[in-house]
Formats: sequence, C-alpha cells, structure tokens
Amino acid sequence: MDPSQLIAIDVGHTSTAIAPVVDGTLGDRIALDTQTLGDTMQAVQSALKALAGDQPRPVVLASVNEPVGEALCSALRDQLSDDVYVMGQDLPVPLATDLDPEATPGIDRLLGALAAWNTLGQACVVVDAGTCVTVDFVDGQGTWHGGAIAPGLRMQLQAMHKGTSTLPELEPAAPDAATDPYGASTSKGMQHGVFSSIRGLVREATERYAMAYDAWPPIVVTGGDAQVLFGEDELVDRIVPDLVLRGIACAARKVLMGSDTAS
Repeated sequence: MDPSQLIAIDVGHTSTAIAPVVDGTLGDRIALDTQTLGDTMQAVQSALKALAGDQPRPVVLASVNEPVGEALCSALRDQLSDDVYVMGQDLPVPLATDLDPEATPGIDRLLGALAAWNTLGQACVVVDAGTCVTVDFVDGQGTWHGGAIAPGLRMQLQAMHKGTSTLPELEPAAPDAATDPYGASTSKGMQHGVFSSIRGLVREATERYAMAYDAWPPIVVTGGDAQVLFGEDELVDRIVPDLVLRGIACAARKVLMGSDTAS
C-alpha cells in the first residue's frame, strides 16, 4: 500500500464528495447525492483509476451521516479489502482541541479546522455553510475551540414553511439588496431573513472570538451554500469548497506517513 496516493471521501447529510490525493494534493473533485451508493462506488473506482500504478491505494472516509457512511464503508471493504480507513475510528484527526469533556464534535468540523489551520498557519474562523451552519475558532497555536451551531439556509426556510399555515415553501435564493433592500414580498422577506440571520451570525461570532482572542482572525468558508451566502461578502477572506476533503488529505498524510504538511 502506497499512502502517498489515496482517495478521500467526505460523506455529508445531503452530498458526498470524492477526490484522489497525490502527495497531499487533491485532484478533481466529484460531488454526488449522498443517498446514491451505487454512483458513489463507481466514482471511487474512477478516482482510483486516476492514480498512477496498480498497487493498492488507501481509501479514507469521513462521515457525518452514520447510516450512509457505514453502508459505504462496508461496500468499499467488500471491494477493496482492508485498505479503507474511517476518520475518527481507524485514524485520529491530528488536531489539538479545548472543549468540554463530554463534547462530541462532528468529524467534518475537526477536519475543516485542521485544513484551515494547515493552510493559514494562524488563528482563523472556519464557517461550514451546509445543512447546519457552524462558525468555529482555531487559535494561533492550532487549537480548535469549537464554535456556534445554527440551522442552515434550507432548514430555516423549511422550518418557517412547516411551522406556519401561510408561509410558502422556498428554495434558497440570494436576495438582491440593491433592488429590494426591504423584502417587498413574503418570499423575498423570508430570503432576506435567512440570509441576514446566517451572515449576521458569522459576523457576531467572529467579533466575539476576536474580542476574546484580542486579534481579528481571517474567515474561511466551506459548505454547499458557501458561495450563495458569502460570495459577495467582503468580511470573508476565502471560500474553499473542498475544505473537509483537504482536511482528510492532511490528516491521512500526517498519520499514515508521519508528514507535517499537506496541500
């Protein structure tokens, strides 16, 4: 087995991302619906073919969707023998934390924090804008302190629709503040509300972290709604769609190869 080349898989609540990794650097990323196990297996086989040579390659998986992650891991082990690793079970995330003893942080948050710290090498805020929104803080020594958790765009819109008899069911769409700064219809008001709540959360949480840390940290954003929420937000320093995959690559490189760096 050559751990310098591997396949990284990020299983989320709604989507799964797959990428080949060579010497810590991600190749082309494939994104699929999380529920499509057959398509995911085909994508893994395609990613394996993108790697050089014919020796066995490790597959490293991180999942926040336990049923789907377990089914995928079982299918991968049936086809690929023992070269399948699950982050947090078979491989640790090499990241220092400062949390309550009973805390059980999501593996995606740990890996996103690891990737952000590995890239920036300084204190930072890591925002994951997915099914839920997390706003996490990593200090200047690379220690993860956890952070705020809130409903994501779709969850907020669904909650308003299901919790009332009058509010419509909507898909997320960026409100145009230039032409309609107020919310001139019910649907526009709902879109303004959810966007303002999430962007305001990130701003308020970052200000709180900066006050506690006595320095303003750069903000890194990932997740399926990252671009629609923060694409035009000057507060955000960078959007990295594949941050968790980068965290998997970094963790696997550090643990399997004993390396201190990954791209």
